[in-house]
Amino acid sequence: MTGGQERVDGWDKVTGRARYAGDHAVGRAVTAVPVRSTVARGRIVRVDDGEALRQAGVLAVITPDNAPRLAEVHDAELMLFQNHRIAYRGQFVAAVVATSRQAATAAARLVRVAYEQSCHEVRLSADHHRLYEPEHLNEGRPAGTSSGDFAGAFDAAPVRVDETYRTPAVCNNPLETHATCASWDNGRLTLIDSTQGPNTVQNVLAALFRLRTDHVRVICEHVGGAFGAKGAPRANTVLAAMAALVVGRPVTCSFTRRDMFAVAGHRSPTIQRVRLGAHPDGRLIALAHDAVAHTSTLRRFAEQTAAAARHMYAAPHRATSHRLAALDVPSPSWMRAPGYCPGMFALESAMDELAVRTGVDPVDLRLRNDTSVHPETGQLFSSRNLAACLRSGARLFAWAGRNPAPRSGRRGHWLVGTGVAASTYTADVAPSDAAVSVSVDGRYSVSIAAVDVGTGARTMLRSVAARELGVPASAVEIRIGDSCLPRAVVAGGSMGTSSWSWAVIAACRDLRRRVRERGGVVPVTGLTARARTDAEVAALADRARFSFGAQFAEVRVDADTMEIRVPRLLGVFAVGKVLAPALARSQFVGAMTMGLSMALCEEAVTDPCSGDYAQHELATYHIATHADVQDVQASWIEEEEHHLGPSGAKGLGEIGIVGTAAAIANAVYHATGVRVRDLPVRPASLLRAHRCAEPSPHDRGDRGNAAEQP
Repeated sequence: MTGGQERVDGWDKVTGRARYAGDHAVGRAVTAVPVRSTVARGRIVRVDDGEALRQAGVLAVITPDNAPRLAEVHDAELMLFQNHRIAYRGQFVAAVVATSRQAATAAARLVRVAYEQSCHEVRLSADHHRLYEPEHLNEGRPAGTSSGDFAGAFDAAPVRVDETYRTPAVCNNPLETHATCASWDNGRLTLIDSTQGPNTVQNVLAALFRLRTDHVRVICEHVGGAFGAKGAPRANTVLAAMAALVVGRPVTCSFTRRDMFAVAGHRSPTIQRVRLGAHPDGRLIALAHDAVAHTSTLRRFAEQTAAAARHMYAAPHRATSHRLAALDVPSPSWMRAPGYCPGMFALESAMDELAVRTGVDPVDLRLRNDTSVHPETGQLFSSRNLAACLRSGARLFAWAGRNPAPRSGRRGHWLVGTGVAASTYTADVAPSDAAVSVSVDGRYSVSIAAVDVGTGARTMLRSVAARELGVPASAVEIRIGDSCLPRAVVAGGSMGTSSWSWAVIAACRDLRRRVRERGGVVPVTGLTARARTDAEVAALADRARFSFGAQFAEVRVDADTMEIRVPRLLGVFAVGKVLAPALARSQFVGAMTMGLSMALCEEAVTDPCSGDYAQHELATYHIATHADVQDVQASWIEEEEHHLGPSGAKGLGEIGIVGTAAAIANAVYHATGVRVRDLPVRPASLLRAHRCAEPSPHDRGDRGNAAEQP
């Protein structure tokens, strides 16, 4: 249930009737399984597929020597088997098509690939010889910005912070791995795909296979999580379509969990230097944020890591920069709140360090540096309620009266600390289309090629349409997840709700107008209204559009082992009008849980010798589990947003992860007196620093009840 309203797809999901991309049984479908590179850099010299082809059930082995030729597209990761170059370990170098997954998997092990291996580089460093400034960042933002005289102002500042923060590579692992079923019929391609954007897949696959766009249909009924990993087509989609073309039968291709670590995209590791210069009262004079990350040699992807520093706080002298190193690694890509998530860990950790050095309360420090206009561009914000989130969060979290001294809190043998961090993410909108129909018996149907990636888009859109039409939600049917429907922006970038709802509301209003013009009479054949929002989106006023929030964390750290527990998380957010409260709370709590996982668990470790990740499954790539997630609370403030469409909504799927890791790391400092600048926060790091530190007065005496739980 969602605020008293039944979730549209709820019963289908809990009873197992909901079909995901890998669940569709297409007649005579066979399976494609990839062969992955065992070297990190080099060239394919020879592919011996003889033994594989002799196995029962094997229909074909696709290699760079016999693969259909594809048209060139921007993302070279999709140019499967078009040349002999190896750009990273785990790259798809061949594929076996067989009548069953078991047969294809067994035969894939028999494909022998000979390589001419070259030396590889997979480790990122702040002075790497391959570093360069990208032309632009994700979202099209500039790589560097500056205003005022940062160097002079920073050198003259009475209080300074100059620290480096590091975040590791983290890998996208939604519950449902990537999957596609492809079939051809008279030169037309149909894909049942797990994707965030049917229209995006349609356009890219049409370009790759030199087809008219309307000759490609993409169906996406349900998606079991995405987080950006499914924001664009991946190798599974291309492989399924290519294999179906080769064997003349429908082909399924599903990633294994091991495949996900190589070709599903990951969040790049970062090395970030943050410099803050301030007056003794904590008011910023100078702010600089410099970010280094990696990309692949196949495709440039530059996360906007320092972008949040451009609009978060007032400071007259400022600078941001980004540099990339093109390494022999899989291509990084979108992962929930790209750029802002790792970037705000660094910025909000530095703000906490400034609070300590000035003796200003961390909440008050952020309030003192709030701004009513974009500090770099001078733009007005479409809405900005960071201060309200901080104040509301401080009240709900009972922040007042907090002893700021590190190691000042204790419960039995647990060191207790609290921390805070701000959150932000872009609030954007993109053109979309929608159609709304009414039948003579008063039933309504809403059609839009949006995707529900588990967030409840069906339920939200039905609720929006029902309110606009003035009818019960039960009278409205929602049709989504098909590229044949009116076009929709991808379910990503926290702009799905604002974009789709705008188109649906416009179509509903037009339908009501048409019915009124007919005196309230609906013809026997029904009536349909369509809407496009291109012109309206283009005419939006010039505003800086962002969501804001505040995150509070309580941690408990075992005084002997440095085991870390997080018994309490609170997030308060300003995201415009919340259209479906229960769905919104679920999104916030899920994102904050993902932030907890980032803070304490997640790290993809690269073996410099093999060039491969040391982890290939969830047994060794650690994520937060039930025992780690305790009391996570999320709320929001009432916010008027008039610059993102008629619904007044901002996206909220991503802002919840931003700031969580910093709040936890800041709380760890408060509990232990140890500042951790490299994620994840590990007991080993605390132990090393703890052994070198003098015990505080709070640590002396009886340990209390050693069996007490946090």
